[in-house]
Amino acid sequence: MNYYVIYDGQCNLCVTLVQLLENLDQGKLFRYISMQDEQILSAWGITTQDCEQGMILIDANSSSRRWQGSDAAEEIGRLLPLGSLFVEAYRALPGVKWLGDRFYEQIRDHRYTLFGKRADTYQSAYCIDGNCKIGNDS
Repeated sequence: MNYYVIYDGQCNLCVTLVQLLENLDQGKLFRYISMQDEQILSAWGITTQDCEQGMILIDANSSSRRWQGSDAAEEIGRLLPLGSLFVEAYRALPGVKWLGDRFYEQIRDHRYTLFGKRADTYQSAYCIDGNCKIGNDS
């Protein structure tokens, strides 16, 4: 495991994407922390306001290396097998990165309206400390 993915555990879209990533990765490269786990996040100096800017990816070997929002999504894609080919092509097309960033912002800002909000916070089986303590896994 080399990276921490901080996601909105109450967002249906976010949870679905985390579950997809869990199935692909099986905890080999990524561990997951919901934005609702304020205790763990505060240890890294991550606030609720920081989380409002979108998902966060943290390099577990160097916590100062962080990506957020669409940059985090791209970095996750780049780290997946063959993902770097697609991410590099995406980044190379003029204007597409800018459009992707705006698209991410719209989804981020309207995610509950578009995809719904869960009653419970999803807690990944591949959590940071193996002590997945909040919410449930449904």
